[in-house]
Amino acid sequence: MPEESPAVPADLLPERPTVRVLVDVRELVDESTVPSGARWTLAEPGRQLDANLIHLPAGQRVDTHTEPDLDVILIVIAGGGSVGTPDGEQALAGGNVVWLPHGSTRNITAGDNGLSYLTIHRRRPGLQIRKRPAQ
Repeated sequence: MPEESPAVPADLLPERPTVRVLVDVRELVDESTVPSGARWTLAEPGRQLDANLIHLPAGQRVDTHTEPDLDVILIVIAGGGSVGTPDGEQALAGGNVVWLPHGSTRNITAGDNGLSYLTIHRRRPGLQIRKRPAQ
């Protein structure tokens, strides 16, 4: 006869993954209490992705930077602007889906009506100590 497993209290059992609506980004875009920055961040435990809804008021910019580790998908939710790269600027408009490959250098500038966009990428690894790049 097989041995019975000891009972595990219900509060210690792993959660069953559940499909659900997390947020209506249209409501967040209209939210005026947050002038700029993240209006929503994916914070579900056990997730494999990170996602953020970012809002930039008219003319505001995310400075030039290079993401060395992660590919990022950027989806324009509202407004418009541009993404600058070493190869030039590309216009951004509502509904655009933009791929920002790891290793690419870019900046993002909001247009006259501001810019709200969703970024989605693999969850960032924990902090790592690295050697400083050679200059």
